[in-house]
Amino acid sequence: MLKKMKLRFILAAMTAFGAVMIVLVLGINIITYSVTAGRQDKMLAGIMEYEQMKMSLPVADMPMISEMPWANGPEADFTTRFFCVHCDELGIIESISREHISSIDRATAQFYLEKVMSKDQKNGYVEEYRYMIQKDADGFTVGFLNVSNEQRFVHSLFWTSVIIALVSLLVVLVLIILISNKAIRPYAKNMERQKRFITDAGHELKTPLTSIATSADILAMEDEDNEWIKNIQKQTARLTRLVSDLVALSRLDEEMPFPEKAEFSISDAAWETAEHFASLAQAEGKKYSQHIEEELKMEGDRSAIQQMMSILLDNAVRYSDKGGEIHLDIYHKHNKIYVEVSNTCELPGDSELNRLFDRFYRLDESRSSNTGGTGIGLSLAKAIVENHGGKITATSKDGKTILFRAIFS
Repeated sequence: MLKKMKLRFILAAMTAFGAVMIVLVLGINIITYSVTAGRQDKMLAGIMEYEQMKMSLPVADMPMISEMPWANGPEADFTTRFFCVHCDELGIIESISREHISSIDRATAQFYLEKVMSKDQKNGYVEEYRYMIQKDADGFTVGFLNVSNEQRFVHSLFWTSVIIALVSLLVVLVLIILISNKAIRPYAKNMERQKRFITDAGHELKTPLTSIATSADILAMEDEDNEWIKNIQKQTARLTRLVSDLVALSRLDEEMPFPEKAEFSISDAAWETAEHFASLAQAEGKKYSQHIEEELKMEGDRSAIQQMMSILLDNAVRYSDKGGEIHLDIYHKHNKIYVEVSNTCELPGDSELNRLFDRFYRLDESRSSNTGGTGIGLSLAKAIVENHGGKITATSKDGKTILFRAIFS
């Protein structure tokens, strides 16, 4: 139990921290990308205006790029690399402005233009260039700005942030593991006190219960038909069983409730357990059937698994309707062992079947008290299954039959 609590604490803390780190990494990179792309588009818009100015002004009157308001500093003439492709309405290149870049010829410009035209977007990226399309009176112009430095920065920022996030997760995981014991210590102490109280109370109650049961048995010998004595015997037996179940359930909450697990035949264990309940069901006029696959083996505590099957079968016999059907099925499928116990019964329309495994929960309070149940048996069965690495569920397809299924890996 404590190990599961510790794992849940670590998982919850890491999930929360991981979510924060993901938000931070995505937020930083998305904002950086948006700001960078916006700055590049602003520069491209200025470059397009600069190209139009170049067509209308003499060369001698053209300002330096560094003098333009969109330029990124006094070194813009040497650091801003771009070219523009002027096309007619059909997309045929009329001219290429490549005075500010040396690595572009007509064939390369044609290659980039075809890539842009295939994207059908006003702006975007083509390899290491940011492009923008602007309509003209007699065609259109496509501006290409070399953004290789910015791309390397964005990529570097992304991988740096990812690595920092992963390292942070690892460091936080180590720290959480180190402090997890301290974090769950109050809960562990409360659990220990609760288990000690249940165990001590159980031992203290056994003596007076034994005395009451013995006295009732002696009185019953003298007056066999006294209904009050019979009721005392019935309630004493029920209380004795409840105390035993509580102590057993408390022990299952320990770190290692089954320290000496061994391989055993669950098929043989099921045959031994089911024999008594088959006779009991027939004595009560109920139909009992079973299918137990031969030579099934598992590792665990044989007596605990038999106790789990006894609880499920006893529950089925107690709560099945008059003349109802009870079925036990144990089989192997996909490297897992299935233990299924089903019985016919009338279930309330608003039944929360998985709550049956909660301590003292009952679907029908009046009926449960009449059958002598303690309300803790299924909780005990669940604890046994989970301590063997399994899972148990309760389902009903039609509201007239309930199926308990325990799966062991």
